[in-house]
Amino acid sequence: MAAAAQAGGGAGAEEGGGESSSPPRGPAPAPAVSGGSGGGRGGAGAGGGGLRDVCREVFDRLVADGHAEVAGALGPELRARLEAHFARLPTSYQLDVNLDKAEDVLIHQRVLEEAKERPALTVRFLRLEEVNVDKTTNSDAHEEGADTGEALSTRSVPSYAHIHEIVFSTTDKPKLLSQLSALLSDIGLNIREAHVFSTTDGYSLDVFVVDGWATEDIDGLHKALEASIQRNEGSWSGSDPANSEGSMPFQSEDFESDIDTRLLKIVKKVASGSCGDMFLGTYDGEEVAVKILLNQSAWNEFKQEICILREVDHPNIVRFIGSCTKPPQCYIVTECMSRGSLFDFLHNKHNILQLPAVLKFALDICRGMSYLHQKDIIHRDLKSANLLIDKDYVVKVADFGLARLQDQGGAMTAETGTYRWMAPEVLTHQPYDNKADVYSFGLVLWELMTSKIPYTDMNPVQAAMGVAKGLRPQIPENAHPRMRNLMERCWEAIPSDRPSFSDIIAELEDIQAKDQGASGELSQKQKDEDPGTKD
Repeated sequence: MAAAAQAGGGAGAEEGGGESSSPPRGPAPAPAVSGGSGGGRGGAGAGGGGLRDVCREVFDRLVADGHAEVAGALGPELRARLEAHFARLPTSYQLDVNLDKAEDVLIHQRVLEEAKERPALTVRFLRLEEVNVDKTTNSDAHEEGADTGEALSTRSVPSYAHIHEIVFSTTDKPKLLSQLSALLSDIGLNIREAHVFSTTDGYSLDVFVVDGWATEDIDGLHKALEASIQRNEGSWSGSDPANSEGSMPFQSEDFESDIDTRLLKIVKKVASGSCGDMFLGTYDGEEVAVKILLNQSAWNEFKQEICILREVDHPNIVRFIGSCTKPPQCYIVTECMSRGSLFDFLHNKHNILQLPAVLKFALDICRGMSYLHQKDIIHRDLKSANLLIDKDYVVKVADFGLARLQDQGGAMTAETGTYRWMAPEVLTHQPYDNKADVYSFGLVLWELMTSKIPYTDMNPVQAAMGVAKGLRPQIPENAHPRMRNLMERCWEAIPSDRPSFSDIIAELEDIQAKDQGASGELSQKQKDEDPGTKD
């Protein structure tokens, strides 16, 4: 969140503070959900017609199917509601509508309406799907004289997976997709397909096709999901428990301050994030960044960031100035990183880095991360939006709300971080250690080399599912051979095969030393600014 704020909010909801429900603008539509609500426009051209055509096609199909809601006087009212429904949702939703299942649009519309009062969901059973399971048998052992080893045989035994569709809606917010997928995983569900969208008025519409529920029973699944939502309602729904009597999460020992708030002046708000807003200001005459806690359900994340920042001091870690945790004044004050985030620098300002600048920026990141790992701190949300650039083009690691000390056993909470940069072992709920940060750095290094966002043709859940199955970004053919090799080693599927940050530093310094003859450290599309690089 800190990174997005200092980038002036340009990083967007997903890259700045978590996952957004909608894919980045401009990609191809998400793949159709097999057997669920997706499936394409049923032959209606993807590029033709626009909003009103999609509404008419859905409405006409409902009429043709004899749907009760389109009969009589309700017809014109329903048509108007359909137009308002599609107007709230991105173009990718229109492209995703399956006209053979036009009634699904009414389900989505109803769930979105219910979400105005509380987190809403609906569940339905889709189908049984045969799954072949290899099973070792000893069916031939009864034959007289049969050798015991030869008697064992393997055969495929048919089993069946129960496939359900779950439609969620709630107020949209950063990290919502992580919370939703964790909620599904907690009750034993596996995501097969996902279609996720954000409305123009701040709600999510998330359609998951899952397996893992042992029966066709939708009532039991619905109750299990509602119980999980209720257990985590404060953080899941985006509600602000600060408005509820007695819901303050603070403990008396948390009421402290190491800054003089009288010297703090707030100048302007620059962004919003998962646990508060970011402002530019001054403290005792120095320009600073100020994160102000607004959503007290994120108190633990806020406090964790303060604890980590107090323990670190390195040229490539954002400098901590002070904090105040005396409600209602809850601040984190850090140095002002005037050039914003690396995400903003690459993707919003459209800078293209040549190899010397790539190496310089990458070394800045690695030196900060190596320092953290030496102190047994795992960042757990390393991405370009959490890497800030100061006035001298020094890159510094920031945003420690998800950071923590590494457990000796390596067992930590799964699905922390942001999907596009998240290591496969974290996505699949396996034990992990600081090599998860190395994986994320591999994605950042790819960003530095390409000036592109990872997996732009997918929404975050689809990217996560692909990564778990071995998907990685395509490396440009003209990439420096040693940089290509380094990226591939950083995002190895087996964490122990990834290098440490100290090893990466040595590798990058050697490449840098052998590339000293290269001229020009930075080429920009915006020619009116030539930042260069400074060591």
